[in-house]
Amino acid sequence: MECSLSCYPSDFPSPAAFRKKLLLLFTMLLLWVYIFYSCTALCLSVPSLGQEEHGAARHRSGGAGISELKAKLLLRGQRQEAEDGPLARDELAFRSASRDLLQEDTIELTEESPTALSGHSLKPFDVNLSSYGAKKLPQAIIIGVKKGGTRALLEFLRVHPDIRAVGAEPHFFDRHYDKGMAWYKDLMPKTLDGQITMEKTPSYFVTKEVAARIYAMSKDAKLIVVVRDPVTRAISDYTQTLSKKPDIPSFESLTFKNRTTGLIDTSWSAIQIGIYAKHLENWLQYFPMHQILFVSGERLISDPAGELGKVQDFLGLKRIITDKHFYFNKTKGFPCLKKPEGSSKPHCLGKTKGRTHPNIDPEVVQRLRDFYRPFNMKFYQMTGQNFGWDN
Repeated sequence: MECSLSCYPSDFPSPAAFRKKLLLLFTMLLLWVYIFYSCTALCLSVPSLGQEEHGAARHRSGGAGISELKAKLLLRGQRQEAEDGPLARDELAFRSASRDLLQEDTIELTEESPTALSGHSLKPFDVNLSSYGAKKLPQAIIIGVKKGGTRALLEFLRVHPDIRAVGAEPHFFDRHYDKGMAWYKDLMPKTLDGQITMEKTPSYFVTKEVAARIYAMSKDAKLIVVVRDPVTRAISDYTQTLSKKPDIPSFESLTFKNRTTGLIDTSWSAIQIGIYAKHLENWLQYFPMHQILFVSGERLISDPAGELGKVQDFLGLKRIITDKHFYFNKTKGFPCLKKPEGSSKPHCLGKTKGRTHPNIDPEVVQRLRDFYRPFNMKFYQMTGQNFGWDN
């Protein structure tokens, strides 16, 4: 039955008008969807805007940050990056180095920019991991030796994301033991699960009572000793003292009790420290050899990545620090960490490292080598390593 326009109520629009309204509504809907997605894409293209405002607000509010759960998730994400390939490991390691470089020891180190490196930042969380976790007593300690290369080793190790270390030397077990374990623990940086807490105090190795004290704290502690040719080490020790006290006697006069007889003065600390076998005997009364790692100070200069690989294995950590992280500084005569992007300087030890040694009478040097030779041979036998100081 055909129906004319008169069949529709007067207040109901005609089919043509209805279609026009429907088309207009559909067009407006498409326009709204287009605007919505355009705004969304724009917001995603500038993610730092809101985050920077959030960061500023966080500082104004006294440092309120995201939850510890997010911090742990971020750390896991960083660890996953480390397993994804060499490039990710390099970026992760450098970011970790900037995290706590120069935490306390600003005298001996050159300052570095704490910004994110390799063009990769910690956003979107942008969290300072040092604010999270808990303080723990150290599981590993660099116990010696003075002028062996302990500062270089510690700073290289701090590149690793699973190592947190005290910057300054605590000297707890040899000078401040009476202050108690709570005082010592409070010096430590906060660590998350899976991270290792470390400290270094080179005088521990030659201080007799320290071995028993560390054993009382933890019989499972891992100990690291950086050793160096004892003759070169003694001269380096003297050079450091000379820079602070220019009026001290000559190296030769301090070395001998009697220059005519050639009797070596073993009471002088610069000489005594290098009798490594004697000091090791004391430590072996408390710790088995497999808990002590001896790092060659010479190889730490000639092959830093190789020595760092051994240390990472000893600590049970993934080998993240590799030769890609180092370059040799010809002026100072030792390796430095490569310059990270965003920093004007590479990370190198400060001006107090790499001093020029004074000229020592060759006869005095030879007498010292003759003196140390039997002690060196015993040390090689005890450790199962030939460090090549008598070749």
